[in-house]
Amino acid sequence: MSQEFPSPQQSPRPALRDEAAPPAGETTGERNRRLAHIGVARAQQVLTARYRLPSERAAFELLRETSQRFNIKLHTLADVVLRTPAPDAGASLWFPRRTRHDPPPLSHLAMAGAGRTSHGAVLKGALRRVLQVAETTMGNVQLAEQGMLRMERHAGLNREFTEFFAFVRNPTTPCAQAAGRRQQITVKDVAVADAFDEESRRTILQTGSRASHSMPLTGPRGQAVGVISTHHDRPLTDFSRTRLAALEAVGAQAGRWLLWHRYTLVLDALEHLHTSAPTAR
Repeated sequence: MSQEFPSPQQSPRPALRDEAAPPAGETTGERNRRLAHIGVARAQQVLTARYRLPSERAAFELLRETSQRFNIKLHTLADVVLRTPAPDAGASLWFPRRTRHDPPPLSHLAMAGAGRTSHGAVLKGALRRVLQVAETTMGNVQLAEQGMLRMERHAGLNREFTEFFAFVRNPTTPCAQAAGRRQQITVKDVAVADAFDEESRRTILQTGSRASHSMPLTGPRGQAVGVISTHHDRPLTDFSRTRLAALEAVGAQAGRWLLWHRYTLVLDALEHLHTSAPTAR
């Protein structure tokens, strides 16, 4: 029987002082720290108001404890706090009617056993399989959060590349286009492609990449929850239909699993957060 997962829902977001335009002269490291903080800061504000916590620091500790207990990254937990409608007023449970599902199959990733419920293991397996199909050793996984693509895993790429592309907000980049269009996109020659500004082009070329291929990770309703991109040390020709189909199969299974993780294991964490919050319900 096929499993259907709910679509992400956006709850109202409070105004946040550090979402102002980037300051002049901001370095890549400063930008990454600012963007990494946005979602967590929003979630702190939401939880402080919802549970009448004494401070945003108390909200952070609640997030941190839950993140560690359930082995879920803090920024992922914060993102789901913001996307999930608030629990009913006075309710003892956040999700009283939730139905749990087993993890979806990962046959195209060759995943089995305990790894089938590990976020890190599944991303590692998906990237490994995509690199095999694309016949390269360079690639990265980005997940969609807070209107951005956030790098979660990479292989064969140097620090300058991974820091520069740690967060992608520009809709003209091939990875963002692959997510937005929900289709695979090949850049046959980075050196002459129109898809990049000159700083992005230089950053890609300096890591040894001359071509790239971006593939969306899609859910059962076609929604893109992330992207896997491969990089190649020489210009590409078009991938064969067989290779594109193999990549699409990996993207569909990985995307479906990511939604299962978010709407099963991450919601388990939210339920714990709700029941352990020091508030009068």
